[in-house]
This record gives sequence, C-alpha cells and structure tokens, in this order.
Amino acid sequence: MKSKVDILRKKIEEGKLGGGKDRNAKQHKKGKLTARERITLLMDPGSFEEIGALVLHRTKDFGMEDQQFAGDGVITGYGTVNGRLVYVFAQDFTVFGGALSETHAEKICKIMDLAMKGGAPMIGLNDSGGARIQEGVRSLGGYADIFYRNVLSSGVIPQISAIMGPCAGGAVYSPAMTDFTIMVENTSYMFVTGPNVVKTVTHEEVTSEELGGASTHSTKSGVTHLTAANDMDCILQVKRLLSYMPQNCEDVVLKLPYTLVDETREVLENIIPESTNQPYDIRSVIEGICDGETFFEIHKDFAENIVVGFARLAGRSIGIVANQPMILAGVLDINSSKKGARFTRFCDCFNIPLLVLVDVPGFLPGTDQEWNGIITNGAKLLYALSEATVPRVTVITRKAYGGAYDVMNSKHIGADMNFAWPTAEIAVMGAKGASEIIFKKEISEATDPAKKLLEKEAEYAEKFATPYLAAERGFIDEVIEPRETRKKLIKAFAMLENKVVKRPRKKHGNIPL
Repeated sequence: MKSKVDILRKKIEEGKLGGGKDRNAKQHKKGKLTARERITLLMDPGSFEEIGALVLHRTKDFGMEDQQFAGDGVITGYGTVNGRLVYVFAQDFTVFGGALSETHAEKICKIMDLAMKGGAPMIGLNDSGGARIQEGVRSLGGYADIFYRNVLSSGVIPQISAIMGPCAGGAVYSPAMTDFTIMVENTSYMFVTGPNVVKTVTHEEVTSEELGGASTHSTKSGVTHLTAANDMDCILQVKRLLSYMPQNCEDVVLKLPYTLVDETREVLENIIPESTNQPYDIRSVIEGICDGETFFEIHKDFAENIVVGFARLAGRSIGIVANQPMILAGVLDINSSKKGARFTRFCDCFNIPLLVLVDVPGFLPGTDQEWNGIITNGAKLLYALSEATVPRVTVITRKAYGGAYDVMNSKHIGADMNFAWPTAEIAVMGAKGASEIIFKKEISEATDPAKKLLEKEAEYAEKFATPYLAAERGFIDEVIEPRETRKKLIKAFAMLENKVVKRPRKKHGNIPL
C-alpha cells in the first residue's frame, strides 16, 4: 500500500501539485519565470536542496480543505551560488497567488533561522498577492514572525529581496528591512495600499505601475535599490551583488587575485574643469580609480546628487560614496543623505572598506529642505560615517565647503586617511560668498566694486580655499596628483586591512531616524 508521502510525490511529478502545468503556462505567458525556474537560474547546477516540499496548509474553512498543493505556495531550501552557501525562498504565484498562510510563513521562518545558524546570505524571491485572507490573523501573525527574523538577521547576514511580481500590504515590510531590494520592470510592484483603496480614500486615479512599479520606487521613493529588465536580469544582478559581500558579519569579502603593475592613471589628470562652477561626472573619477568595469552602482536613479556602489580595487571589494557635481552641483540634501547613510551602514556591517570622494558645496538651502528635516536627515550621514569602524579613506577632488566638509568623512569624524587633489577647495564657503562678507566694506567703497570683488575672491581662494592649509594642520594627510590616486588608495587600504577599533560598551546608538 502506498504511503501518503509516495502519493504526494507522484502528484508533484505529474504536475498535479505545486502549481500544476496549466498554472505554470499562464506564468510564462506573462513573461515571468516560475518559482522553480528562478531557483534553478540562481543556484549552481545540482546544488539546491529543498526543505519542506510536502508541507500542506491547515485551513479547513471556505472549502480550502479540498485545495491542497504541496509546499503551500513557497519553495525553500539552500544551495550554492558561485560556490558559496546561500539560503533561499521563492514564492509561487501559481498557488493561491503566492498568498502567505501560516504554514507558508513557517517555511520561510525555518529557512531564515537556518541562514542565521549557518551564517550565510538569505535571498527572498518575492511574488505574492499578500496575506491569505481565508486564514485571517494566522497569516498576519506569519508576516510578523518573518519581520522579527528580518530584524534579528540585520547586520548578521546579508539579506537580499528580489521583487518578481506583486508585493502588497504587509508583505512590503519584509523587503524594506532587508539590505537590498531589486524590482523587475513592468511585472512587479510594491505598495501598502493598492489603487482601489487609494481611489476610495483619496479619490486619486492611479495604476499599480504608477503607484508602486519599479520605475516609481527606483526614482521617487528610493524603496528599490536596483531594477531589472526581466526575471533573468534580476537573478543575474542578485548574483553580482553577492560577489561584493561576505557570508556574514564575522567574515571578509574574498579578495580576487591581482598583480600590481604601474597603477598611475593619466586619465584622472584632465577630469576637473578649469572653472569651479563647471560640472563633471564623478563616475569618470570612480572608473579611473577602480579595477576595470567593476563599479556596480546602487540606487542609481534616486538622489542622483550622490553616487554609491561597490567596486574592486586591486581585487579588494570596497564601497564608494561620492558627491555628484553633475546633479545640483553635488550638494547634500535629504534624500542623498539618507541614501549615503544607508549604504555606509551596510558596508560597515559587513567589513567592506569605504572610499569617500568629495566635491560638495554644502547642504541644499530652502524651506522645503528645512521643513522636511534636512537637519536630522543630514545628521544620518554624519552619524553613519562617524560610527563606521571599517577602513575609511577620503579623496577631496574639488569643493569641500562648510558643514558638508565635516560630514563627508573628514579626519575629524574618524577617517583613517584623507587625500586631496591640488584642485581641492576646503573652506567655510565659496570664495565669492566669503569675500562678499569679509571684504564688504572694501568692495562697497571701491571705484569698481565688481573688479574689487574679483580681486578679493582670488585673494581669499589663495589664502584659505586650498588643501595646503588643511594639510599644515594635519587634516589632510597628503596632497596628491590625480594620476597617483589609485596607487595611493591601493597602499592605504592594504595598510588598513587589519584595522581594529574598540567602541564604548553600549546596547546600541540612537541614530537620528
């Protein structure tokens, strides 16, 4: 006599459980891969080991006892990605729309617990219509169980969320608490309340894509860090992201083999324009410093006045935070401060050294910024960099004005090595504004006030807005030629490789959230 397990296994093989062939066909019609196809694409061939394949839901109401699918709408297990152990869950939209039940949540919680014990990254492939309403509070409790584990895992193991379909209501908070979120264009969306509720409450007419699509969250809200053209691109980005991070907070990122040669980069010599008001793309500096084509930008289309991302420097994984003069002259504002702070804290959690490139004229002025909390939001970046204990190196390429000089990884907040290019201008404010204040009387009494202002600007710039004055005080370790930057950084990060910092004993700090 066949056991229940044997019967279930046979049904799985026949496609009668776990979604079924017809359901999978509908999934493909939408241009989406199935949950199993996604896992196959993510994992090294033959490495995936499934856990809980025969789990069934326990609901007896609303005719649910007659609708049983093995695995209950989520595939969980472990395997390797490029030889590294990872844990994964993939929600199956072909089973009850991927809706989360009590047992569905238990499976996810079990794999998250194993990831913590095993000290390896946790990857969630999200594709769910939300809580399974037939289960009421049991499904809501399941979400809370997952959220709790997201928090426990934070800073211990890397957590990556791929949004590959709908993610609505309570379901959005788990990805929001993970380290990185990737959304697939046109087939995924995230929102707390859907278009129908929005229309009822606020009378706004909005589509799911406009309300919470990949484009919206990558440009307006900053909820998603990366977007992908399709499921395959999404999985490839997950794998690339993993390559820059370690297994856990006690580990370090594997350094790739690299042979030192002539590390001077002449291309860096001509990047800074002659006029201090002329913009340039900081990415050209990053590309000139880092190993070829290794820069992987994060949050590219959100708060574009700051650039953050991972790269390799002589084979070593580093995190980069850089002002972007091409957008708003590179000023710090609310969104760029939060973006920089979040990325900084991730790197610090997982022992990834930080390189900070500075060209910042200050903080963005205006009522909008002040009323929406530029003070506390700007303090987030200041707090994050001050708190970081990983190797921290700064290069000032041009402007470093006012409080923004302090915030952008200055020596005063614990940076290890600070370099400046000869074009660096370190001052309380720009030469023009400073001259108008300091030399106000002389300028107003001059026969030609405009000419006198230009003279005083040049005088102020020569006396104060140079890197050499800061170098005299030890605030800058060395003024270097741009072509020498890569060479200096390779040596600095190698020297700091075994850096150890002892912080005061405390439960945790109180970052200005």
